Amino acid sequence: MHMDNLEAIRRNNLGRDPERLAMKYSKMRQSPFVFLRGACHLFYDNLPDVDIFRNAPVSWCCGDMHFENFGSYKGDNRLVYFDVNDFDEAALAPVTWDLARLLVSILCGADALNATEEEAKEAAKSCLDAYKGALLNGKPLWVERDTSNGLVKDLLGDLQNRLRSDFLDRRTKKYGNLRMLKVDGVKALPASAEQKGMVVEFMGKFAQTQPSPEFYRVIDVARRIAGTGSLGVDRYVVLVEGKGSPDSNYLLDIKEAKPSALYPRLSGFGLKQPQWESEARRVVSVQKRMQAVDHAFLHAVQMDGKSCILKALQPSEDRVAIGEWGRKLDRLKAVVSTMGRVLAWDHLRSSGRSGASNADELVEFAATLREEEMLDAAQSMTQTTRSQWQEFVESGLA
Repeated sequence: MHMDNLEAIRRNNLGRDPERLAMKYSKMRQSPFVFLRGACHLFYDNLPDVDIFRNAPVSWCCGDMHFENFGSYKGDNRLVYFDVNDFDEAALAPVTWDLARLLVSILCGADALNATEEEAKEAAKSCLDAYKGALLNGKPLWVERDTSNGLVKDLLGDLQNRLRSDFLDRRTKKYGNLRMLKVDGVKALPASAEQKGMVVEFMGKFAQTQPSPEFYRVIDVARRIAGTGSLGVDRYVVLVEGKGSPDSNYLLDIKEAKPSALYPRLSGFGLKQPQWESEARRVVSVQKRMQAVDHAFLHAVQMDGKSCILKALQPSEDRVAIGEWGRKLDRLKAVVSTMGRVLAWDHLRSSGRSGASNADELVEFAATLREEEMLDAAQSMTQTTRSQWQEFVESGLA
């Protein structure tokens, strides 16, 4: 692999838990799409310095935008929504950065989508059309069960009807009236006594700031395995008392927040960022700005001197099964069109905040957006990603 890229990957992953970092590198070798997910920084390092990426209106962006970063979640009102659900790399950036990365994920992820390259191109165009149309409308909406369709409706129905006890049974083992986390090497790894003690101490202090401290009484702690880009950062799944043992316990996710992978490229483009009190505050603030309804239990916290995000555990299976479109292209187009609209709504919802362009500027941009230019840029970046993946596989980095 080109040494600059290889060194960038090594540098980006310095200090991570070796066991989970090995898992990350193994996943990244699977396909160009998984590589795209695991090397967000390389995507922006190689972003072409062209007008469509330099002079588009700026918005609050997810940063690590791809089709597997959309999913269902329960809001703090306990209703179920479909939205972008990972904001680790969030930053103030040109709207075309998020849009390009979403289109590249569709083109690059044709295999994951069980689609031919031609079908992936058609789907990407549908996604772009939907994004542009929603932006032109200028009104941020949202997706919930009653207004959804197709695969998204199936996903939201499954989550709304899911029993807490069934969910807990998948992640824990029950011993009478007590549950303990399953440490299976797939979703969780054992935490050391020191790590458990640190989390218990933190949760005890956090609980005292909340209306129902007993809700946060810790029953068990494990190191969490989830995602690709963040694999190896400090991350824990915490089983807490919730509303009562054994079937009303809750699972919480605590993850260390790192600086956004967009920062170096944004600096090179001369785009300044607000001064956040912590990286977790950046992630949580942008998530609250972009999502229509806040994610349950979402907090920016400090644990053991590190900036962390605390929220209700979001299972990786709460993503739309986009690869199961059954060779009916209209179904695939419908899913990615929903994603395009959601992205536009999130950009509109966060417009005018802390340096972001206002809604009128976004609408004006949509009216002049040249779709062919955007698709050509996405196709070019797809080729770059595939080449980088091939070089990464051949490098044998482990």
